[in-house]
Amino acid sequence: MLFRPKMLIAFASLSVSGYVGNAAEVKVLSANVFTGVLDEHFRDHERASGNKVIFEYATAGKVRDRIQSGEPADVVIVTRPMIDQLETTGKIVHGTSVDLARSAVALVVRKGASKPDISSSDAFKQALRSAHSVSYPDPARGGATGVLFTHDLDRLGLTDEIKPKTVFPKPNHFAVELVANGAAEVAIAQPMEALAQPGVEIVGLLPIELQNPASFTFSAGEVANAKDQTTAHALIEYLRSAPVQSALKRKGMEPGR
Repeated sequence: MLFRPKMLIAFASLSVSGYVGNAAEVKVLSANVFTGVLDEHFRDHERASGNKVIFEYATAGKVRDRIQSGEPADVVIVTRPMIDQLETTGKIVHGTSVDLARSAVALVVRKGASKPDISSSDAFKQALRSAHSVSYPDPARGGATGVLFTHDLDRLGLTDEIKPKTVFPKPNHFAVELVANGAAEVAIAQPMEALAQPGVEIVGLLPIELQNPASFTFSAGEVANAKDQTTAHALIEYLRSAPVQSALKRKGMEPGR
């Protein structure tokens, strides 16, 4: 199974987007990083509207491929480069995409464990060498974190050295879970994943030269085959509203512009 179980949540009619008069069902395909991030916030609005939002989660790469293949949906949330790619191929309605939030990649350890120095690329390289085991998303599944860290390992000349002590999380699970249960010593993860996982701590963000801001800007767009473009647009406007953006910031993401 490539995505997490469907979760039915509702959104309220908002002054920023206008009243959605008729109850509707809106399907959103979203990158895994948003799993659980907005659920609580959406539940606050559940009683206010009959409109149901069906979220399906997968890696950003899998979501892109599903939209590219023509799978019916209303809204898609993936990285900015992927949104641009989908717009170029006509799968996203031109001019409808917006940046929701920006993330980054961090080093995570078990709560109470010593925190290595990662203040420079050389220090981070030594921290990886010293770790007994390292967990990060399998890049073959298309997640932004796994793809970036694979490039970082190549850049640092550590690919062969880290491979024997790599522990990939299972599908639909996160690297921080393996740190929490002791299956891995350190994890490469996005801050919101660590903040949602008890028993772990963020050491800090990877050095700036090992980051890729564009690939960690998450954007939403209206899918060209949406059942109702008006309803899809209303949901995206809702995601851009101040309460939702504040919730994203509390969860470890920088609000979009």
